[in-house]
Amino acid sequence: MVWSHIGRLSLFLVALVSHTSAHDDHSHGQVPISDNANWATRHMEEEHHLSFFDAGVFFRLHDFDNTEAWSRDDIARTYGLFDESLASVPQGRRDEIVNRVLALYDTDNSGTVSYDEFIAADARGVQLPDFGLGPGHHGDDEYEYEIHHFEKYHGGDDVKEEDLTHPEDIEHFKKHEKLDMEEWERERQEAWERDGGKVVEGNIPKKFRRGG
Repeated sequence: MVWSHIGRLSLFLVALVSHTSAHDDHSHGQVPISDNANWATRHMEEEHHLSFFDAGVFFRLHDFDNTEAWSRDDIARTYGLFDESLASVPQGRRDEIVNRVLALYDTDNSGTVSYDEFIAADARGVQLPDFGLGPGHHGDDEYEYEIHHFEKYHGGDDVKEEDLTHPEDIEHFKKHEKLDMEEWERERQEAWERDGGKVVEGNIPKKFRRGG
């Protein structure tokens, strides 16, 4: 377990250095990607802004539940199959992708890919296939917005709220407003049920109160 903690510390330091360099770069850290780059390299540069990594870093960054093994869900998420942009991909195609990765790396047929299996396969020259579904978006909305838009177009230290006028900015803030409204509605419903179905003036936002 000591080596596991050391490995995760190394991963954190690699990500921190790369992320800091990206922010310090006046091009907003977007690293040019070689036309000959494999899928994993393009994924790391586009989705994590990491240009320098090894197989161990890649594996642990995508071991989402920290079990030292990639489950089917880990593999699917790595390829962005849970992202809304790939919602139209049929289940059969999703299964095909996961099964292909398992066929390449799961040498003991356990249904998962262990850290050791991934490292050994990498040493043999095995690479994660490009299935033609993009770079693999697997962050939440906030992460995807920041890494694909904010850092690219608004990454300077002098950015102001009035600068955030791109369609991507507007759509992002609309999502936030929608989530905030849903949260308020949920809290209002819970308060209503807790108070026995009575309307409590204190639970009503001031702007909606009589005379407010």
